[in-house]
Amino acid sequence: MSLATETTPLSSPSPIGEMKGKEAVMEALEDITFGSIAGIAGKYIEYPFDTVKVRLQSQPDHLPLRYRGPVDCFKQGLRSDGIIGLYRGISAPLVGAALETSSLFFWERVGREVAFSAGLYNREKPLPLSALFLTGAFAGAFTSLVLTPVELVKCRIQVPATASTDGMVHKAPTPLSVIREVFRHHGLRGFWNGQMGTLIRETGGSAAWFGSKETVTLLFHKWNAKSSQNSAASSTELLPLPLWQQAIAGATAGMSYNFLFYPADTVKSRMQTSSVTPGSLSPSFSQEAATLWKQYGLKGLYRGCGMTVARSAPSSAFIFIIFDALKGYFHIS
Repeated sequence: MSLATETTPLSSPSPIGEMKGKEAVMEALEDITFGSIAGIAGKYIEYPFDTVKVRLQSQPDHLPLRYRGPVDCFKQGLRSDGIIGLYRGISAPLVGAALETSSLFFWERVGREVAFSAGLYNREKPLPLSALFLTGAFAGAFTSLVLTPVELVKCRIQVPATASTDGMVHKAPTPLSVIREVFRHHGLRGFWNGQMGTLIRETGGSAAWFGSKETVTLLFHKWNAKSSQNSAASSTELLPLPLWQQAIAGATAGMSYNFLFYPADTVKSRMQTSSVTPGSLSPSFSQEAATLWKQYGLKGLYRGCGMTVARSAPSSAFIFIIFDALKGYFHIS
């Protein structure tokens, strides 16, 4: 399934409105279910690299840098905690991955429905790429509200334990202990600390994620048509791309998502890993960004970016391949 070539309405033409509603609900349930499966699979691939990224991003300003780079961070993590340490706290991110991916596909579909209902586009014609960038941004904005609390818990668990004022190194926190601590000190609002960073990253990143995937998919369709001299085929009758081309399109989407708005994610991670003390408030997004820029410049905002972009390629490729395969299989069935 390619979003750019999926030109039919959410339900097939039918004189019975109830049937159309049921089909729309089934499509939404498919997006949520298949998106969850794809998101969980992708998270298992990328999580160790995400742990390294968070540790690089959250190094304190007032101390010498603990890690020289991604490779050094990875080695130190293996020496101190083993491979299990790199998967520390994965339970919350697995839930988050399922929520994020299913939410993205669900809200992207809602965004297209909004555009159709508003009369901006014709249901019977393929959506232009510009529209897919907009529906991707729409999906990311709504998804950010779900993601911020999950990522706050994840980031706090991923940061390695350090010695406290009493000289003791305490046990790494669990998801429940982090939830209790945040709620005790800052209440429900505390779980959305870093929301601005997540909103910027998800809105812009999701626009790039959906848009770049469909751009590359369209380029491959044109290339395949030219190679096979099958240019007479209409855009609604395009054959599925070979697996390797689907992988490249998905990988391109992941790299675009992570690179373009990475600084927002860096600021967000620093805000979410700052110490939680009674009555204290974390710096605002702009304050945190200004502090980081003043001390480290652009390099500080992109700390850990190479590792993140590298791990996002296979992860995003798997997510789209699995999602498209499940959608295609059940529609054929």
